[in-house]
Amino acid sequence: MSTEQPIRFDTKIAVLLREDLEPWQRLNVTAFLVSGLGTDVPEVIGEPYEDADGVPYLPMFRQPVLVFEGTKELLRTAHARALSRSLTRAVFTSDLFTTGNDRDNRAAVGAVGTGDLDLVGLAVYGPKNAVDKTTKGARMHP
Repeated sequence: MSTEQPIRFDTKIAVLLREDLEPWQRLNVTAFLVSGLGTDVPEVIGEPYEDADGVPYLPMFRQPVLVFEGTKELLRTAHARALSRSLTRAVFTSDLFTTGNDRDNRAAVGAVGTGDLDLVGLAVYGPKNAVDKTTKGARMHP
């Protein structure tokens, strides 16, 4: 057993989901939202894994991803907060449930103004305090 102190992070990764999503939608939206974070912020990715037999595995986030839920209005507020704090962010809108590929997903988001996005999910990354203020009012996903 290691005697090293636990690693603490001054940043946070949070996903905020609209509370009325079906279970499969929650999982799908969460996976999509966090999928780009490592490409934009490579320092959130840890080292590759390897089991005791030497089989390699892909690296994962170096820190936990906290998943919250809230109302449609709270998502809209959190989105505005994330923008005002210039946090790294990803959005998932209700339109994306009807598209079947990346090109159509981007077109669906691109066709709607910022204030009119029908958000069902939002991922944010940044300083802990700023992420906490952005997700204020949300509750941890059960």
